[in-house]
Amino acid sequence: MAKIMPFHGLLPVPENVAEVAAVPYDVVNSQEAAELAKGHPLSFLHVSRPEIDMEPGVNLYSDSVYAKAAENFKKLCETAPLKLDAEEHLYVYRQIMGDHSQTGILGAASADDYKNNIIKKHEKTRPDKEDDRTRHVMTLRSHTGPAFLTYQDSDQINALVEKISQETPLFDFTAVDGIQHTLWRVDVENSKKLSELFAEIPYLYIADGHHRSAAAARTQAECTPENPNHTGDEDYNFFLAVTFPASQLKVLPYNRAVKTLNGLTAEELIEKISKDFTVTLTSNPEPQKSGEFCMYVAGKWYLVVPKFDVNSLGVIDCLDVSVLQSNILGPMLGIEDPRTSKGIDFVGGIRGIGELEKLVDCGSHAVAFSMFPTTVKQLMDIADADAIMPPKSTWFEPKLRDGIVCHNF
Repeated sequence: MAKIMPFHGLLPVPENVAEVAAVPYDVVNSQEAAELAKGHPLSFLHVSRPEIDMEPGVNLYSDSVYAKAAENFKKLCETAPLKLDAEEHLYVYRQIMGDHSQTGILGAASADDYKNNIIKKHEKTRPDKEDDRTRHVMTLRSHTGPAFLTYQDSDQINALVEKISQETPLFDFTAVDGIQHTLWRVDVENSKKLSELFAEIPYLYIADGHHRSAAAARTQAECTPENPNHTGDEDYNFFLAVTFPASQLKVLPYNRAVKTLNGLTAEELIEKISKDFTVTLTSNPEPQKSGEFCMYVAGKWYLVVPKFDVNSLGVIDCLDVSVLQSNILGPMLGIEDPRTSKGIDFVGGIRGIGELEKLVDCGSHAVAFSMFPTTVKQLMDIADADAIMPPKSTWFEPKLRDGIVCHNF
């Protein structure tokens, strides 16, 4: 059964939390991070993307970058300041983006649960990214960016969370992107109750944060032999996570843009696709249901619907992104391996349809595909089958913020 444990959180003082909280390290590049942090010395981006305070072009995996992260973290602890809670707590964390609201439990997840598949995965991880996160965590001796987990709804957990969220929050601020963040520190008694309720949840699922979770398992593996009195209860056995009920998650599509038509004209591509798909002009560039997608080529949008029974395919093959890859991207457009191909770019749904049109209209790409979002149920079904989703299948919004709560060890 799942473990979500209270811990001694490291938090900014309330009056500075809006300045400290920052977007996750992996949704911005160095230039974007530097722009966001400009004029904001307390921004956590100085810790998560420390290269922004170094010479341009520095090797992001050099010793000096991790040393700078540690230096900036120490400085932030003193100047923000960041303060360690005297007692172990869980936290209730709510995000509101437009008309969407999601409320989860921020706590310490178990590295053993990750290794034993109680925390289930649906993506492959890259060794270089694991290396980077593990080294960042070990250098700081802190998990500073939470993994984003989900679970099948529990009425008891929902009821207790609703009760706690009626109390006065510790933090409540709206970030520059318009997303509201509210945090409640859960008292010791209710923290214990919530942990006991999670012990009845059979599985947690990674929605976003596979590399953070993998790095946590590697951190545990590095720390264990250093401690001759290891018990399994030490802080290094746990990592920072926010766990949301599945019913509250908002999944956006992960769209595709391909650079060339692989020697075809637009008319020839449409003709080839039409053998197994119905292709019709559309004024709506967003697919309305699973089992269809839209294509933008030569200045026009088309609705593309399979003529074959998608539901008869396997748990992976029936995904819209799999149907597109197996029938069009691979055999027609030459994108044999979307994980490594330089001919395809993935565009998060938060960027909107306009971004796809822009890429094609400016000539950098030849065709773009607008996808229907993968569902949380599909994600869970794939994880339950111990299968791996195709790359870039889901985009969750809103993103969690770094620096609101850290987990030291």
